[in-house]
Amino acid sequence: MPLPQVCVCYLLREHGGRTEVLLGRKKHGLGEGRLVGPGGKLEPGESAADAAVREVFEETGLTVRAADLEPRGLLTYLFPHREAWSQESSVFVCRSWSGEPTASDELDPEWFPVDEVPYDLMWDDAAHWVPGVLAGGSVRRTFTFGADLASVVDQQGSVA
Repeated sequence: MPLPQVCVCYLLREHGGRTEVLLGRKKHGLGEGRLVGPGGKLEPGESAADAAVREVFEETGLTVRAADLEPRGLLTYLFPHREAWSQESSVFVCRSWSGEPTASDELDPEWFPVDEVPYDLMWDDAAHWVPGVLAGGSVRRTFTFGADLASVVDQQGSVA
């Protein structure tokens, strides 16, 4: 049976001579309390890019165009101890949008310098691939989480 499809989009900007990424503290649901990139579930018939455009707007108030999204890869998340959490995520980076980030029911958005991202406040897998994607790379990896539903116990694939 195919895994549920989700997306994540990392917005990057130049600010004060540094590159920054927009993350948000998740207010409820899967990942509550963690810092995440804007994103979420694809609706029936929706492409990953269209879902990213919709999710970025819903979660941050920013308007991005599908044409401005840079596809950066695909992640598979396996939760053998809670199968309902397993999913496949399309990864995007975007450098162009309109509006100012505002809090939503889902996220409290905040800019972080890419060299100071607090990976300890993110999902356990993030430190293994997000730095490469933010630096311009791509990713195709599978992460398996342990019985605690938080720790990566196995990973396969590549970051290029």
